[in-house]
Amino acid sequence: MRKIVVLTFISLDGVMQAPGGKEEDISGGFKYGGWSVPYAGGDTMIKQMSMPFDLLLGRKTYEIFADYWPKHNDGVIGTSLNKAKKYVVSSGDIDLTWKDSILIKDDVVAKIKDLKNEDGPMLQVHGSSVLIQTLLKNDLADELWLKTYPVTLGKGKRLFGEGTIPAAFELIESETLPTGVIVASYKRAGAVKTGSFT
Repeated sequence: MRKIVVLTFISLDGVMQAPGGKEEDISGGFKYGGWSVPYAGGDTMIKQMSMPFDLLLGRKTYEIFADYWPKHNDGVIGTSLNKAKKYVVSSGDIDLTWKDSILIKDDVVAKIKDLKNEDGPMLQVHGSSVLIQTLLKNDLADELWLKTYPVTLGKGKRLFGEGTIPAAFELIESETLPTGVIVASYKRAGAVKTGSFT
């Protein structure tokens, strides 16, 4: 059985849309694309991308990645992304131009569960805000590897959107970068526990 790990750049107010570039995702009139770039630093991403993994991506993120990464097959990130098997979740047919890409459609939740039950490396989810809601709603995300940036964006696609269910997580690793970015990784830890201070 393999884990599904969500790697996300988020603002303090939970926005995950278009962290890497101005034109990355302007849907909904989003105008702060590239908001993570001024705070870049640290080697956490290199470390996380150096582990064996396959990709589980939504259609939009797949199209963005497939347009860029095959032309940048160098460095740890480019090499790792290009050699990974890519599972692409989409409600319709799409052009799978990137090497080792497999379409997942129709009864997506069951197919992702089957994928998790296979032998193989972890499944990393990058971007893919719509897919993440499906994963959260169906309790399929085993770990969240978050990078929280010292900025609020007001509006945009959110990590914890309509798919969020009550769930407890355990902190497994954390660090604060000199740029103010908080890197924190969590694993799923059962149900929410409650109590009282009275």
